[in-house]
Amino acid sequence: MAVVGAVMVPHPPMILPEVGRGSERTIEKTTRAYEQAADFVASLEPETIVLSSPHSIMYADYLHISPGRHASGSMARFRAPQVRIDRDYDEELSKLLCRLAEKSHIPAGYLGERDPSLDHGTIVPLYFIMQKYRNFRLVRLGISGISLAEQYRFGMLVQQAAEQLNRRVVYVASGDLSHKLKEDGPYGFDPHGPEYDALLEKVCANADFGELLSFDPVLLKKAAECGHRSFVIMAGALDRKSVEAHWLSHQDVTGVGYGVCTFRVTGDDPERNFLEQYETKAAARIKQEREKEDPYVRLARQTVEMYIRTGKTPNPPKKGDVPDEMLTRKAGVFCSLHEDGNLRGCIGTIRPAYGCIAEEIIHNAVAACASDPRFDAVGRDELDRLEYSVDILDEPEDIDSAADLDVKKYGVIVTYGRKRGLLLPNLDGVDTVSEQIAIARRKGGIRDDEPCSLQRFEVVRHF
Repeated sequence: MAVVGAVMVPHPPMILPEVGRGSERTIEKTTRAYEQAADFVASLEPETIVLSSPHSIMYADYLHISPGRHASGSMARFRAPQVRIDRDYDEELSKLLCRLAEKSHIPAGYLGERDPSLDHGTIVPLYFIMQKYRNFRLVRLGISGISLAEQYRFGMLVQQAAEQLNRRVVYVASGDLSHKLKEDGPYGFDPHGPEYDALLEKVCANADFGELLSFDPVLLKKAAECGHRSFVIMAGALDRKSVEAHWLSHQDVTGVGYGVCTFRVTGDDPERNFLEQYETKAAARIKQEREKEDPYVRLARQTVEMYIRTGKTPNPPKKGDVPDEMLTRKAGVFCSLHEDGNLRGCIGTIRPAYGCIAEEIIHNAVAACASDPRFDAVGRDELDRLEYSVDILDEPEDIDSAADLDVKKYGVIVTYGRKRGLLLPNLDGVDTVSEQIAIARRKGGIRDDEPCSLQRFEVVRHF
């Protein structure tokens, strides 16, 4: 036995009549599709349902697996305490997942449980499934801020654990789509919203799971999606399996996308090794980038690689080996690292702190890979996947107002007393000056009601 099928379902509380009190009729199409999905799960007769919910315990750097033998939860927070779900956990399977994750160096396990009760992202799917089928135990997963590739790899461990225990498993990926589909919706409208939903529907309807790994992080952020990571873990659980997909419905009447899709495993297919294909393509792209990198980026990369491997830093390059500017000019420098399309570290100096740009790059590259407080230090196994950029800053200048900014041309420095925040120009996903200033305020710990002075600066970006 192994993973025999999966479903992708939303979790709007209002879909339950006890919560909706009549409003659920506005998403009746989704309800009918949900009932079909529940029938599908029942037809597979799973011994265990592995369910991932964006509303379970979530950490930026760790994927939480719910511990224990039993869990319960209700919809009391949605004024329906009578809706209550009680389930026994498949403790044997969840413990095996913890061991496999540790062996695979994937940050996942039982740690950090803050609330053992079942969340609504778990309760809503089980509400429908348990009307059709009850003879199963549960494994509940959260999602995480770790890379999509790592979450896909964790899904592969679900498949491995099911096979190792000879367990018949159905994967339930709980997650809404974009929350930015209508101007009058609770989250407003963004054109990335319908773009995400249309692309996600196409990918899932064709079971083209490799594409889930390649979604632009800016698209995911702007669409304000809820379930993408849940869907990626599901895809990993179906790796190298032939899959028959049926897209059942999509609705956006509330301004939030609700998609329902079923996936039946029909056999093995070694060519559906989507993570392996993704990593092969990424490695080839990074290799091409490194073949054409300029001296600024090359110095940053070589510094990080030497420091992570040996704990030492390179000496500044010699005259004639790099542009004269790197050895004769002083300037502020920012070094940025990205992995799988996501920021992995960024540290810089607004004004020069060292003798020349080359020294500035060396010191800031080390700080970016080892001392950025937002991230753990880079590991040796990550070095081949990292992408680099180096920004050389011009001298900041005072400006009178936000009208003097251009989000593509100028970076911004906001200052209030001793608090100061900086944001570089021309960043993916930062489209307006107001967004730029708001992010810089947050980085500097400056509240919206604290008046701040503004400075702008230009950069030369090397990548």
